[in-house]
Amino acid sequence: MNKILKEKIKEALTSVLPITLIVFVMSISITPMPIGTMMLFLAGAVLLILGMGFFSLGADIAMMPIGEGIAAKMTQSKKVWLIILVFLCMGIFVTIAEPDLQVLARQVPAIPDFTLIITVAVGVGIFLVIAMLRTLFQISLSKMLIFFYVGIFLLAIFTPKSFIAVAFDSGGVTTGPITVPFIMAMGLGISSVRSDPGSQDDSFGMVALCSIGPILAVLILGILYNPSTVNYEGLDFPEVTTMADVARQFAFELPQFLKEVTLAILPIAAAFIFFQWSCRYCSRREVIRISIGLGYTLIGLVLFLTGVNVGFMPAGQFMGTAIAGSSFKWLLIPLGMLIGYFIVAAEPAVHVLNKQVEEISAGAIPQKYMQISLSIGVAISLGLAMTRLLTGISIFWLLIPGYTLALSLSFFVPKIFTGVAFDSGGVASGPMTATFLLPFAMGACEALGGNILTEAFGIVAMVAMTPLITIQILGLIYVRRVKKAGQEADKASQTEEEIILYEGDMVNE
Repeated sequence: MNKILKEKIKEALTSVLPITLIVFVMSISITPMPIGTMMLFLAGAVLLILGMGFFSLGADIAMMPIGEGIAAKMTQSKKVWLIILVFLCMGIFVTIAEPDLQVLARQVPAIPDFTLIITVAVGVGIFLVIAMLRTLFQISLSKMLIFFYVGIFLLAIFTPKSFIAVAFDSGGVTTGPITVPFIMAMGLGISSVRSDPGSQDDSFGMVALCSIGPILAVLILGILYNPSTVNYEGLDFPEVTTMADVARQFAFELPQFLKEVTLAILPIAAAFIFFQWSCRYCSRREVIRISIGLGYTLIGLVLFLTGVNVGFMPAGQFMGTAIAGSSFKWLLIPLGMLIGYFIVAAEPAVHVLNKQVEEISAGAIPQKYMQISLSIGVAISLGLAMTRLLTGISIFWLLIPGYTLALSLSFFVPKIFTGVAFDSGGVASGPMTATFLLPFAMGACEALGGNILTEAFGIVAMVAMTPLITIQILGLIYVRRVKKAGQEADKASQTEEEIILYEGDMVNE
């Protein structure tokens, strides 16, 4: 176990180091950063690396087996109402305690935090049930995605402008480090009950549908509230000048994140205990292993979230403000793309997705290609988001063409790539986006004198959209290579047959 943990921490170091170096170089060159903010950032990076290592190990040995086991047992039941109730409750309870959602709710004015959280949680719960039924009854994912996204854009016409970007952002942040491994594992568990050839393809897509629920829910909430004025209150960070101040900040915030993560894991642990008590589907050794894994998950997420919230959030806002307030505003676009390319590797759930995709596809979709496709997608999204900040164009000019292209591609790639692509959109827009990229955009928008609610919000939505396209393009490349390999194999076989026939003719002569 210790050896595996060291490997996980080493992987985390490789993922976090590039973005850390970028921020450090920027802090001593273009955007000189206060020493206190830099100390917070570096301390946060250390916690980030340790947290990712513990979380990755915990997800492998606890979160994935629990989700897969519960889903498989539930879908074997003949009581449909019970299955729906359990999936609905699991979706709601896990989402309520999702740390990313807490961060977003604190930034949204006009709607009370708890009201927004409950609304989003119900949206996830309902769509988790829909996703389960889709997988179980083999309903086309592409058709469902088209139906719901058309409904989203039609509903957005009647929603106050200030809530549209927030609604799309909520779809990204709710699929965070707690919900993603669990929901993805549930998809595997449900598909394992089926024995048809397409079951593996349908094991993906649950995260994609669960990302739709919050968007619809917040759009409806915006219509119901319809406030006449919406005033945004900016982020407020305490002054830090010494290492003692740094230590105090982390010591003050750590218990809060311990509470939040504990509340997030409790529903999953309770469900595991209940199903183990009623079904006995795990051996005693597996129960001990899963219990240790839950402990690793708890430690990892507490360290990770404390690091990104305390260390990365102030640095992100400072950099955005400093660049946008300088005479080199155009640097927002290339720098945003550079940060986007590397920051997605630091999202903890991305590693879970990449590993699962490689395993399910039997190595046909390697982790390396998945990571490159995600990085390119997020880089493009950050470039577009920064362009939007500088020009003030409506988010619809980017979202409608983007989703139209993504949904169109779903008709030309294998089903598994569509499911993986739309899952990856939710996975890529995790805590790193909410706690670094969003403050970065807010700082830049404020310095540019823009409207934060309509221009800075929406960056999570952009990060969630572009991987839908790049992963499916990867699918097109995959199909082309398979086709080319098949043609070469047929050609080689035909040549071999001709040689055999020629040799036969020579013998006869």
